[in-house]
Formats: sequence, C-alpha cells, structure tokens
Amino acid sequence: QVQLVESGGGLVQAGGSLRLSCAASGRTFSTYVMAWFRQAPGKEREFVTAISRSNSTYYAESVKGRFTISRDNAKATAYLQMNSLKPEDTAVYYCASGLYLTVVRGSYTNWGQGTQVTVSS
Repeated sequence: QVQLVESGGGLVQAGGSLRLSCAASGRTFSTYVMAWFRQAPGKEREFVTAISRSNSTYYAESVKGRFTISRDNAKATAYLQMNSLKPEDTAVYYCASGLYLTVVRGSYTNWGQGTQVTVSS
C-alpha cells in the first residue's frame, strides 16, 4: 500500500497560481501512475490529469494549457502546477496512484485525504 499526502491548497484570486504536492510513502513510487482528481461541492469527483511512469501526461480539457502535472521519483512526490485559476476550479483536490494511466476513478487504488483549493472571483 502507498500512502499519499497532499499539500499546497489554499485561497487564491482568479488568475492566480498554486502548486499542489503529493508525497508518497514507500519505495515503489516510480512504478505507479500518479493522478489528480477534484471534487466540487455537490458534484462527483472528476479526473484532472495523470502522469505515467515514463512521464507521459494526459489532461482533462477543462485544465489543458493551464495545469501541469510532474513527478520527482527521487522525492517520491507528484506535483500539480495550476495557473490562470478560475472560480470553477474551486474543489477539493485529491492525488491518487494506480497501475494504468486512465481517467477512470475506480482504477486508482490509493488516495490522499485531499486539499482544498478555493479561487475567488
């Protein structure tokens, strides 16, 4: 089992930036696909982005060009750089790990506790 801990959330004005971090326990971080999901109040948890073991990436259309996912295997940490934030990006952001790069929430087996991102207009 991999334990994931997110950090870096907060309150930011529209147009601003935040960088989220997801620190993983264990020595197998490099073998996992890492992903970010988000859940806004009253909505289902949705896919944001994912990065494969070989650093291939995939983004939801709503964040493409604004968000960047990356990973540092030496630090066992994944990152989500969020630029040009919009009020509709407000949500709890979760990192997740799995074996396959997919947008399907159920394919990810380990989840963090989430970090709140609030974008004011």
